[in-house]
Amino acid sequence: MKADSAPGIALPPRLRLFARGFLAACLLLLFACQPLPKPTVEVMPAYEALFSQSRGWIGADAIYSVTLAPGRTLWLFGDTFVGSIEDGRRRDAVIVNNSVALQTGLRPDAARIAFYFGSHGDGQPAALIEPADGRGWFWIYDGIRTAGGLFLFAVQIERTPDTSVFGFRLIGNWLCRIENPDDAPDRWQIAQKRLPWSTGGGEDQVLFGSALLTADRFLYIYGARDRQIEGRLQKSMIVARVRLDHLQDLDRWRYYADGRWSPSYHEALAISDDVANEYSVSFLPQLGKYVLVYSESGLSPNILARLADNPAGPWGRPIRLYRCPEAGWDQRIFCYAGKAHPEVSMQAGELIVTYVSNATDLELLEADARLYRPRFLRVRFAP
Repeated sequence: MKADSAPGIALPPRLRLFARGFLAACLLLLFACQPLPKPTVEVMPAYEALFSQSRGWIGADAIYSVTLAPGRTLWLFGDTFVGSIEDGRRRDAVIVNNSVALQTGLRPDAARIAFYFGSHGDGQPAALIEPADGRGWFWIYDGIRTAGGLFLFAVQIERTPDTSVFGFRLIGNWLCRIENPDDAPDRWQIAQKRLPWSTGGGEDQVLFGSALLTADRFLYIYGARDRQIEGRLQKSMIVARVRLDHLQDLDRWRYYADGRWSPSYHEALAISDDVANEYSVSFLPQLGKYVLVYSESGLSPNILARLADNPAGPWGRPIRLYRCPEAGWDQRIFCYAGKAHPEVSMQAGELIVTYVSNATDLELLEADARLYRPRFLRVRFAP
């Protein structure tokens, strides 16, 4: 019998912390000694064709997916081009800050898809969902359909004096509830709830909604924490969990903190470093593992995966799934937003993965309509 489990015996806090750290180190060493599964990756032109339009919605980033019903998938986008494409160029295009699409059917060559965004009073395109407090805009993150409706996480963003494509900052994190998700998105009734995390560009910044996973009767809500450590920004993966029917009750959320679940988000500790704000966590039964998919350090042509036996990790060594070729077309092009979509997988043992290529020059995005749209990959792991 272990000393810290014997009746009437309790280890001092410092010794308990040492024991947890020693166990974590042993688990990481075990992962390091295990052979990694080898992925095979192929592009999916049929899916890319499904998202190729010449008028209306003509490209977007972010790209999350939610199952609304069997054979009915909701796609969620961030900044979106609305306009037309002629001779491979975007024409008369404007950018709105979020949009969605409804896909009916799983096979992309036979599926139907409809795109939705909002409209201003003068008929000009607008974001589908705008912040209730009127400040900045929303980028939609992950979501889930429940008996209580459709829940979407959103990050609230505003401009900074920086005039580059990176001239924005996070100012809030919200949970949106759509009580009538079976209606067309332009008829949704949306309630918004601001979440109390520390945002606004301080030295400790937190967001949740980067990825969602149901397991062990819980909803695991993944996020990111930014910290300035010795003058360097460190981005870490964090996680909370709650019973699915208690999602809106923040008092019931618990945050993973070095082997225990704390009631305070301030105690949420990193479960992986150098991740992105956007990523995915899925369970792949063929491997018997949880799979984290993300773009390396957020902005990178490399799409990586890590494996774990439990939703909170520990996560194994990175496996490179793919190197995005668009990054080699022009030095102004960068890639990001790598994530998996188990909702639309059609075969056992596969993951459908998306990413986006962007550019630091808006004129390049307008001139080359191959950029700034979903790219689709089929990934299979061989044990």
